Amino acid sequence: MPLFAQSKRGNDRPNIIFLLTDDHRWDALGAAGNPIIQTPNLDALAGRGILFENAYVTTAICSVSRSSILSGQYLSRHNIRDFNTDFSPEALSQTYPALLKKAGYKLGFIGKFGIDVNNQPDSLFDYWASAKEGQPQYELVNQSGKIIHHTDSVGKDIRQFLDRFGRQEPFCLSVSFKAPHELDGNPPTYPVQERFRNLYKGVTIPEPVTAAPEYWNSLPDFFRTDKNIGRERWKPLLSTAELRQETVRNYYRLITGVDEVVGNLVAQLREMGIDQNTIIIFMGDNGFSLGEHGLEGKWFGFEEAIRVPLIISGGALPQKWSGKKTKKIGLNIDIAPTLLGFAGVPVSLGMQGVDLMAVLGGKVPARSDFFYEHTFLGSPRLPKVEGVVGADFKYMKYTEFNYEQLFNTKNDPHETKNLSGDPAYLKQLNLFRSRYQVLRESVK
Repeated sequence: MPLFAQSKRGNDRPNIIFLLTDDHRWDALGAAGNPIIQTPNLDALAGRGILFENAYVTTAICSVSRSSILSGQYLSRHNIRDFNTDFSPEALSQTYPALLKKAGYKLGFIGKFGIDVNNQPDSLFDYWASAKEGQPQYELVNQSGKIIHHTDSVGKDIRQFLDRFGRQEPFCLSVSFKAPHELDGNPPTYPVQERFRNLYKGVTIPEPVTAAPEYWNSLPDFFRTDKNIGRERWKPLLSTAELRQETVRNYYRLITGVDEVVGNLVAQLREMGIDQNTIIIFMGDNGFSLGEHGLEGKWFGFEEAIRVPLIISGGALPQKWSGKKTKKIGLNIDIAPTLLGFAGVPVSLGMQGVDLMAVLGGKVPARSDFFYEHTFLGSPRLPKVEGVVGADFKYMKYTEFNYEQLFNTKNDPHETKNLSGDPAYLKQLNLFRSRYQVLRESVK
């Protein structure tokens, strides 16, 4: 039997809940060492489970990352490169929800789907609560004509799903919050729940090391333009100290709103008596720059953009994993194989991720690096970038301009100095150039 297919209750396959936040950077979590943000329920999940300190996405944009989560594949293989492409019927049949359904799981999906609005796979699921819109509004009007915040609406649907299917085990519920994604507009905004509007009021948010103008000015000319979306969105939200303080506070407020829903979810599982037969995995779909390098947003290869929170927890997780932290690399493409592993369901041959529990158990080698790719739009809006992220170094190549970056992320975690032109690092640069070519072919 595959590793961890059994739950504490015996031979029953565990229920599985996958929670996804939108634009949630790795350090916006109390358990990750953030001394300001209040995330007690997520911290408790980490305390009862496994916190991945080096979790990343292989492409930092929501539609591509979500496709990678569902399929266990890199962009170069699933080939969903924009917001108007969906899974073919054959590809959809090999995603983790479809494979779990074939194995007898009841399926639920709640929140922002984020892949091709017009062709959502709602018929695959037993419970579907996702509006046909690329970016949901934060303030929704319910059937009574009252305004409900998107995060609270997600919480309501979670309760409904569990009331209906919670005792029809096993089930797999995938939940996708809009928070803490900004509400697109001119300017973008962060609508928070009324009860959190004064949270963090008066708290001073530290200034990032690379928020200083010199770091934006050190970037190449093709990147350093007002047409760059990351710079365009930086201006109304982060370009002054006052703006940045309020933007980050609102970002944190939205995450605390998610944390509240997670707490209610865990409480309901306990009330129903199914918490000990449930696995909970929590992740962000990509990271988010909050002024670092003079940018707002994701897309590029900087740590703030590609590194995310990842927690594996739940009562069905064997006790020996409780309260563990690991520095092993975990990726968004690993979610599908890991979920299937808990259910004892074989992965599809096309999946490129690995079962993270098998990695932690020593049954699968831990990766030492991974390929990063972002090809949406291109210059000047979003210069295309590919590269290799290793344990101590990172290599990024802006492919339209053959421009290279090499960062020693061990000694320079804020990525303040590009070493690609430093003769002392030529050997390291050439090693990463070679590795880049190998990985670039292997992910197809």
